[in-house]
Amino acid sequence: MNMNFTSWNRRGSRRRFLNSCAAATLGSAGLLSSLARAASLGEAQVLAPRAGHHPAKARQLLFVFLTGGFSHVDTFDPKPRLTALSGQPVPAFGLRADEAKAQPLLGSPFEFRRCGRSGLPISDLFPRLRTVADDLCVIRTLHTDIVEHFQATLAMHTGSSTIPLPSLGAWMSYGLGTLNPNLPSFVVLAEHLPYAGAQIYDAGFLPPHHQGVRIIPGEDPVPNLRPIEQRATLAELEARMLRDVNERHAEARPGDLSLRARIQTTETARGMMREAPGVFDLSREHPGTLASYGVAPGDRSSFAWQCLMARRMIERGIRVVELVDTGSHDNWDSHGDMQAHRPKALRVDQALTALIDDLKQRGLFEETLMVICTEFGRTPWTDASNGKGRNHFAKAFSCLLAGAGVRGGTAYGATDELGANIVESPVHVHDYHATILHLMGFDHTRLTYRYAGRDFRLTDISGEVVRGVLS
Repeated sequence: MNMNFTSWNRRGSRRRFLNSCAAATLGSAGLLSSLARAASLGEAQVLAPRAGHHPAKARQLLFVFLTGGFSHVDTFDPKPRLTALSGQPVPAFGLRADEAKAQPLLGSPFEFRRCGRSGLPISDLFPRLRTVADDLCVIRTLHTDIVEHFQATLAMHTGSSTIPLPSLGAWMSYGLGTLNPNLPSFVVLAEHLPYAGAQIYDAGFLPPHHQGVRIIPGEDPVPNLRPIEQRATLAELEARMLRDVNERHAEARPGDLSLRARIQTTETARGMMREAPGVFDLSREHPGTLASYGVAPGDRSSFAWQCLMARRMIERGIRVVELVDTGSHDNWDSHGDMQAHRPKALRVDQALTALIDDLKQRGLFEETLMVICTEFGRTPWTDASNGKGRNHFAKAFSCLLAGAGVRGGTAYGATDELGANIVESPVHVHDYHATILHLMGFDHTRLTYRYAGRDFRLTDISGEVVRGVLS
């Protein structure tokens, strides 16, 4: 049986009440009695938490996207043979016809070390992540369908590289609801938009209230958050009146999903006015915690600040939090020189490590699934005139999982001695998504939504759970 929640609601008691007083006018007596009864009945929550298809390993999802395509052979998939043959021409290939020509191999300029009890190899780009190697599962055999940034980014977020479809976070909101009705179910921390823009957190054809809410790091991450001061009783009365009018208006137009989404957005905004200021207030954070992330006094925009905010949001019950570390410019797209990876890794290494340690210390790591990914990898050879950079590569790349239900200290799958071909256990983006959904409690083939005469799902018509990464 497909899990389709479009008709799910808890407005029954509210509706019965409204029908019973249909004769009441909007005059003060009728409205006041209506408001009083509504208060006694309580408010329906469109995004109330609900269960998936099977017991979930993870309650919440923390999705970290490293924009631009970091190189697998320079980070988590060491290739000594590639280094030994550096400079030797090979028949290069890719997903495009113009890439099939001889190119010189490029050995990694970064040293790898086996880390932790597991001996998981990690390059010196990530000295801090090395300390949590036993918590990381590196999938070395990701592959995707298109080698351009826009399409590959879209695929990693929506499962589709060609047509914008609902994002992973929107599917999670649709399937699981929220754990905190005063905050959005899906939040995206993005100082700059990546390739594909807002489509990476869009709800597509799902009900619009499942769309991600973008938080822009800075002095005022959520504009107009603080309400105008007024008497609480008056504010409550006005809110209740507006809510009732909106409900009656919406019930007369059951097919207008955008209307229902606007009502829900207003409700969430009201809750955020009460709760969100506390999320962004770091005054009670221990100085040692701030230092572990690398958050300096007055910092309200760095990736370190965003990682700390992500922990605070997970702590407060936001179902899905995404971190986008850079935008569509000045990112991991190192065509000219692989040394450009150093400042990008320096920006994220300490903060991601602190985030993992912090979640563990607070007992949240065991119930939070952490995803660290990029849109594709980079070629084992160079095509730059100076011979120091790498091109896009979609036939093999690395992404990570950590946390709830994940076998830490694991390198899954294998590429050949050059990092060019997958030789063991390939993992398509659909398989990656199927595994994430499985850990969140879903059979990916049954989490569907009927639209335009077809049952759509995140994994389209394929995808297999990667059992080898499960604990």
